[in-house]
Amino acid sequence: MDTNLHTENPSGMDRTISPKPFWFRHRYYLAGAAVFLALIIYVLIVSAGGQKLRIDLEHIIVAEARQDKFLEYLNVEGIVQPILTVKVNTLEPGRIDRIVAEGGRMINEGDTILVLSNPELMRMIEDQRDEWEQQRITFRQQEIEMEQKSIQLREQTLQNTYELNRLGKSFALDREEFEMGVISKAQLEVKRDEFEYRKKSTALQLEGLRNDSISSRLRQELMQNEREQAEKRFLRALERADNLVVRAPVAGQLSSVEAMPGQQVGSSATIGEIKILEPFKINTRLDEYYIDRIVPGLPAYAIAGAERYPLRITKIVPEVRDRSFEVDLVFDDERPENIRIGKAFRVQIELDQAEEAVIIPRGDFFPVTGGQWIFRVNEAGTKAVRVPIAIGRQNPQYYEVLSGLTAGDRVVLSGYNTFGEAAELLLK
Repeated sequence: MDTNLHTENPSGMDRTISPKPFWFRHRYYLAGAAVFLALIIYVLIVSAGGQKLRIDLEHIIVAEARQDKFLEYLNVEGIVQPILTVKVNTLEPGRIDRIVAEGGRMINEGDTILVLSNPELMRMIEDQRDEWEQQRITFRQQEIEMEQKSIQLREQTLQNTYELNRLGKSFALDREEFEMGVISKAQLEVKRDEFEYRKKSTALQLEGLRNDSISSRLRQELMQNEREQAEKRFLRALERADNLVVRAPVAGQLSSVEAMPGQQVGSSATIGEIKILEPFKINTRLDEYYIDRIVPGLPAYAIAGAERYPLRITKIVPEVRDRSFEVDLVFDDERPENIRIGKAFRVQIELDQAEEAVIIPRGDFFPVTGGQWIFRVNEAGTKAVRVPIAIGRQNPQYYEVLSGLTAGDRVVLSGYNTFGEAAELLLK
């Protein structure tokens, strides 16, 4: 087959035309294939070497790692509170007659806050008084009766003793007369029997007197004990009447009284609070992460303007709520002049002693990277690449770098939320 083309020229002779080259005829396809191949090569290069991202230096923060003293501390807000708050409760139920002390005023221990009335209690106290008086009279009558009985026994014993002595003398005289033959033996026996009877009778009476004395003492002790118990019941009733006057249990500032005249209140009802103001304390909440590291005795300071006032931790509440726990601190010596309840102060709590370490300023890289890597800037300042690091302790200003950086290295601190998966930053 003849591939040459023939054309007819004006002179009537045929002319042969050669075909175009292959690359010229398929140049568009070849160009597209070249572009596609270049794109694949670019993707492979980018995948192998990591993504690069161009960043304007004005949009990021670059800082230098340095060797310096590192102090781990917490910087939190603390609220001034009274060192102790004491509730004021009623001890007896009743109706509020009058309020003596208004809320907000300073009061002393024992000052009257309000007065209650309780007619039923007063009637019960009067009944107790009448009962006590009646018992006291009864007890006195019993004592008099016991004393009279004891006197009668003593008189009888005295009389019998006298008769015994008289009979003893008479019997001795009769025995002499019998020996002289004046009286008969029968008469002497009669005198002896009478004497022996009186002797035994007197002995029994003396024993009865002794037993009566012991019994009287026991009865008197029992009566005395009953009388004391009755007196205590009466005095307790009087104390209940005194409890109708609600007094301040401690000195301090009385908060608003939650009661009004005419209001009926029950026993143990809370009608207010007393805030003990000296000394003040500062209450703050710390993250649960530090619960094992906060102990009494750690150095702490309240910051007021340019002044720092030493504090000491006095109470740690181990209960964790909302991932935090409470700590109470008091001033060691001097305190701010403008201190008052409810005022807020910045509180700095030092967790350890200052030590030499490589440190970098805090930045938003830590929440994104977890402190496992950071972008380090080259010496020329034209790019920054990812480098693995290890973060140790931290405070509100700095991180401690355990490895991955040395003093003098410059690192990118901000913008990590916009870097995506970039492994290298091209800085301009």
